[in-house]
Amino acid sequence: MRSHLKCEGVPMQKKGGNSHEDKSCDIGFIGLGVMGSNLTMNLVDHGYRVACFDLDQNKVESILAKDASERAENTEPRVEGCSSYTELLSKLKAPHLIIISVPAGDPVDHVCNHLIDAGIHADDIVVDTGNSLWTDSVAREEQYKGKFIFFSTAVSGGEVGARFGPSLMPSGNPYAWTRIEPVLKAIAAKVDPETGKPLESHTPGQPVLEGEPCATYIGPVGAGHYVKMVHNGIEYADMQLICETYHVMREALHMAPAEIAEVFRRWNEGKLNSYLMEISAEVLEQMDPETQQPLVDVILDRAGQKGTGLWTAVSALQVGSPAQTITSAVFARSISSLKDERVAASKVLAGPDAPSFSDNEKMSIINKLEQALYCSKICAYAQGFQLMAMAGKEHGWTLEFGEIAKIWRAGCIIRAVFLQSISQAYENNEDLANLLLDPFFAEQITQYQADWRESIAQATLAGVPCPAMMSALSYYDSYRTAVLPANLLQGQRDYFGAHTYQRVDKPAGKKYHIEWSDPARPQTAIKK
Repeated sequence: MRSHLKCEGVPMQKKGGNSHEDKSCDIGFIGLGVMGSNLTMNLVDHGYRVACFDLDQNKVESILAKDASERAENTEPRVEGCSSYTELLSKLKAPHLIIISVPAGDPVDHVCNHLIDAGIHADDIVVDTGNSLWTDSVAREEQYKGKFIFFSTAVSGGEVGARFGPSLMPSGNPYAWTRIEPVLKAIAAKVDPETGKPLESHTPGQPVLEGEPCATYIGPVGAGHYVKMVHNGIEYADMQLICETYHVMREALHMAPAEIAEVFRRWNEGKLNSYLMEISAEVLEQMDPETQQPLVDVILDRAGQKGTGLWTAVSALQVGSPAQTITSAVFARSISSLKDERVAASKVLAGPDAPSFSDNEKMSIINKLEQALYCSKICAYAQGFQLMAMAGKEHGWTLEFGEIAKIWRAGCIIRAVFLQSISQAYENNEDLANLLLDPFFAEQITQYQADWRESIAQATLAGVPCPAMMSALSYYDSYRTAVLPANLLQGQRDYFGAHTYQRVDKPAGKKYHIEWSDPARPQTAIKK
């Protein structure tokens, strides 16, 4: 057994390539699909030599060719191809750091077991960067204990993010993190700490070296993938809210896609500045190369999903955290899949008469829609952070929400200037129970809620569905209401199921039951 090296002495932490005496690679990389190949090139841009392996040797040859095309002439290769797991291990400095990028589920275990067969050691680290379910990561840490250190980091940002700087949510063994931290912070997206705006370079070989890295240690194994899961749930909500806003303008205001794109670009210059708003405008501007019609008009309105939004909704239900906007976004994709039924229903089910608006009225509605989208967005993020807080308590995780908001400011799909304010809210009050209670966000919704409510009313009167936006408003109104009708609900439950109730004038936790079948209906105090 090899002895553990001190963290600060691990050669791979030193960027800038290797000496002429030592040609060993710093990092092993397994899985050279879209994400894996781009993460590999990101690593070499930051001075790491990488040994690569994929079951498909064509992908190995492809990454070697990519490295050759991007590095300076007469310089040594930064990537070494391998034809087996054993060869990969033989080319790495000890203790080994191996990053894998393969589909979630069985492929992860396939790689891990083959590394064991190839001779991996107990002090080697394997980092799963796939979109694994967080509970699977917990199980794997235990499963591979004593064979190697299983670590995971969730990656957000898609193909471009992987190549030039993703948002990273690592979790697992704290010792492993000390060895991995310099690597992940090097390749992560960077942010201007003052403005919260991304610092970007999309030129190979010219990475961004300044700014705050969008990578921070989340906590024990599974915590990072859980946070990424919630990130994706928020992403579902954010996308749906934008789509509903588009739908109102398209159906109620009869605006063309290009007109809506122009509005979105204007909004993107203010408080709604975000990656999703930016790409929404680009999609709306795009013309179909076949028909020369707006591309959005030839895209079938049947949305797909990969499961992370569903996982978030299920987890919210399990934990008991209200996340109705996220859940509504998942259901919106579900109902979109009923295309044939919706077409048939549109010929049978009546809606309201289409309203007509003057140009001034249209402009007023558009301006109010901006505020409605903003307020709904606040609530969607509030739900996501509330879910993480409740899950953190249940699983014993100490989640730093200010840091989580920071690493989402660049690299990931929900990156937005808006997250700077969220980070500030948690820095001002690390015990903040809900984002809605932060003075800044409370004031923002107070200022814009009339527009929010009117926008939803206008959509409803026009027969345009906006389930996520409605659920966001309902969440806000429920959260600010001191007395909800759950008192009647508990009375109903006690009536048919003797489920008991608590009283407002008695100590908390003490339960009572009415003998409903008795004409006198006496009350009984339930003994514990």
